Amino acid sequence: MCNIGYELQYKNPVILSYKLNSIYIMSFFSSLFGSSTSKSDVIKLLSSEEFKTQVENKKVQLVDVRTYKEFNGGHIKGAKNIDFFSGKFKAEFDKLNKDKALYIYCRSGGRSRQASKKLEAIGFTEIYDLKGGILKYK
Repeated sequence: MCNIGYELQYKNPVILSYKLNSIYIMSFFSSLFGSSTSKSDVIKLLSSEEFKTQVENKKVQLVDVRTYKEFNGGHIKGAKNIDFFSGKFKAEFDKLNKDKALYIYCRSGGRSRQASKKLEAIGFTEIYDLKGGILKYK
């Protein structure tokens, strides 16, 4: 008897439509906000030692996404300053080579993580983010 009720529930077009709409809405929000645990093949988090080895005394695209004031207070040699909060953020990154490795950092890792996600979305193919930011850089 339970099986009959279950079958009838889904034969009702209103209930079926409601359930399908719920699934579509959940799928939409999932694709919009994504999973916080998703791992990108484009963005790689590097330790301070790994980051230093790859950027020190080498010609690389190295970007500090902190504010101008923070940047002037001290930065990694050879870094270019592109403020994450600047209205020119995308325009400045559009001047860089999207197919060449990009090394990015901020104060503690939060802004560079957000910036890395934006940069992946606009077409950068290889992004290295300094874990813990310049505070952890030795």
